[in-house]
Amino acid sequence: MVGITGRTSRREAVTAVAPLRYPRQNDCTMILDSETKAVEQPHEHGDELRLWLRLLTCTTLIEGEVRGRLRERFDVTLPRFDLMAQLDKAPEGMTLSDVSKRMMVSNGNVTGLVERLVESGHLDRRTSESDRRVQVIRLTKAGRIEFRRMAAEHETWIADIFSDLTPKDVRELMRLLAKTKGSAQKSASRRAP
Repeated sequence: MVGITGRTSRREAVTAVAPLRYPRQNDCTMILDSETKAVEQPHEHGDELRLWLRLLTCTTLIEGEVRGRLRERFDVTLPRFDLMAQLDKAPEGMTLSDVSKRMMVSNGNVTGLVERLVESGHLDRRTSESDRRVQVIRLTKAGRIEFRRMAAEHETWIADIFSDLTPKDVRELMRLLAKTKGSAQKSASRRAP
């Protein structure tokens, strides 16, 4: 599991939950401390806050473990793996704009990842035939082979991480998380202009 060492500022812990800003190893400290404090002092915190902190802690631990394994085994970052995963689902390719929407990051963040993957021979980038201003990216044959090799191990890692859950536990957690996602989406839509 990820080592929980070092200290982070409250600002760093809060920014650890930004979309696709993968928490660094030291970010876990503040998040775990917040969860521990909320659980140890339940009279000061509502159940919903403790649930949020538990979800955040689980996400941080799992992302940290996957990130570490990707780096150790394949010398690849989690954002790079995620980009390749999106493109593996779209053999005809995707525009940079579509990729950034799916990954919930800015076009600028995607551009840097794309540059490095093009240089390494994992991606092909072409100008769209229908709109010369748009670039379409796709995995090369070598990129697809490499991604599928990583994805096979990734699936094994995820199964290992969740190995203490029974199939029934997994189904129940999926049901409850779907309900949670719906509630969060409804809340976000009420706030949207």
